[in-house]
Amino acid sequence: MRISDLDLLIIPGLGGSGPDHWQTRWGQKLSTARVVPQEDWDQPRRDAWVRTILQEIEAAPRPVALIGHSLGALAAASALAEHGGGKVKAAFLVAPPNLDSPGLADRPVDPLFKEKAPQAALQVPGVLVASRSDPFADWAFAERLADVWALDLADAGDAGHINAESGHGPWPEGLMRLAGLFAKI
Repeated sequence: MRISDLDLLIIPGLGGSGPDHWQTRWGQKLSTARVVPQEDWDQPRRDAWVRTILQEIEAAPRPVALIGHSLGALAAASALAEHGGGKVKAAFLVAPPNLDSPGLADRPVDPLFKEKAPQAALQVPGVLVASRSDPFADWAFAERLADVWALDLADAGDAGHINAESGHGPWPEGLMRLAGLFAKI
């Protein structure tokens, strides 16, 4: 399947994605992509975020691929688990955080993100991209999560949190991994 055959729903994490973040750039560059809006990027409420994602899935005129980063990856996985696949054909989830990480202790993260996180296969082809030096999730966590969600695990190396701050502005390697996923569906 080609990228142009899908509606790409881009789901940022806590704080949203700034102008230099790869998600923002992809949303501007890819003609069928759009960032899923949320009421509050800084005080995320799990159920509201998931509800918004589900509404965007239903409103999409084409099959959907979910592209989530950080807390947006957890929200995307939760929406997919509630939606049950169907219109969603793929998931590309980047740097999902371990909500028990000390780096998140002072962040306003709704505990429901953890309590309601999917604990079974997501039922669509997908890739979980993780870094070996992510301050919010160690490699072992990413391995366990990819296994539970039945997603391919892509090793981004020592890439930090795979965001603009870690040098991932346009992130062409990510686009290549995304295209590789779509070639499989």
